[in-house]
Amino acid sequence: MFFTKSRTRAALVAGAAAGALLLTSCSGGGAGDEGASNAAGPQFIYITSDPIGQNEFLKSGKIGIDSVAEQFEGTSKTYESKDDATRRTNLESAISQAPEVIVMLGFQFADMANELAEANPQQKFLLIDTEVEGAPENLYQATFREQEPSYLLGYEAGLLTEANKVGSIISLDIPLLSKYTAGFAEGAKASNDKVEVIAPQVIGGENAFADTARAKEQAIAYSGTGVDEVFAVGAAANGGIMEAAAEKGFSAYGVDTNQCGMAPGFVVDGSIKSVNRVVETVVGEIMDGVTSKDATTSFGLKEEGMTIVSLDEGAADSQCTVMDSPDVVEKVTQMRDDIVAGKVAVTDPLA
Repeated sequence: MFFTKSRTRAALVAGAAAGALLLTSCSGGGAGDEGASNAAGPQFIYITSDPIGQNEFLKSGKIGIDSVAEQFEGTSKTYESKDDATRRTNLESAISQAPEVIVMLGFQFADMANELAEANPQQKFLLIDTEVEGAPENLYQATFREQEPSYLLGYEAGLLTEANKVGSIISLDIPLLSKYTAGFAEGAKASNDKVEVIAPQVIGGENAFADTARAKEQAIAYSGTGVDEVFAVGAAANGGIMEAAAEKGFSAYGVDTNQCGMAPGFVVDGSIKSVNRVVETVVGEIMDGVTSKDATTSFGLKEEGMTIVSLDEGAADSQCTVMDSPDVVEKVTQMRDDIVAGKVAVTDPLA
């Protein structure tokens, strides 16, 4: 594995610095949640971009922060945000507590993370899922190579499609999500030169990452194009897309975690984004004194920061329909190995 092991020296230093400060609430509409607790040890704070709710991506970050707190015999605290105002309030509240590391998850933090890291050079920050240029040394950054697992899912779709039409439904038309759609398209074309990739359908609206009703409407409309293999990149809104898949009979692919159980028989597979692995790895490096320049900044298949459900532990019980096609799983396994070995390079659309 790529996360580091017990670090006695770092824990002792952290314990002396952190003291016994605990966050008991989250002002400005946020929600504080205490995780692992040892007031004598170092403190770690995790701030979400949105309420955690059913968002497995955000849940994974909490698992990570609680894990590092346990590893270093300290305390963890989670702040849930709902908009820019609460994100800033939560971040400022976290800074006032002087924890060992403040972890922020989501592209929404980019500007304020850079601003507040510059204003507080003594504080270590970790920004996950986005990056800013010219960041100060105390702002660590980690992104995912979402195009890699997306390529594997597209590879499956190209092998399984009967209509030779595949495509994606995304929450917003933003650069980050293009890594999913581009990877999926590239993988589908790699396995099937006859496949047509339909332009992505955008969920949109005021709550694009959680609005299941709107996601379902957009998915039903998208099914009218004749697409029969659909990559659902809607985070918590994916529940609506899976419902549409069951109603309209197309096959869907989930995102961030195993979503095959949402619509058994209609969800082929899905990507897994291990935010907890990123938190464990980079926070561990910070505690070891690794600089932001030398810390791990990119997580994909090789670093086990991302994978797909059919290649993860428990795949046999995943309810993913691809498990009924062992020949496809075998081909995708080989493709995963080729990507990890550098034999196949997946295009990064943002490079």
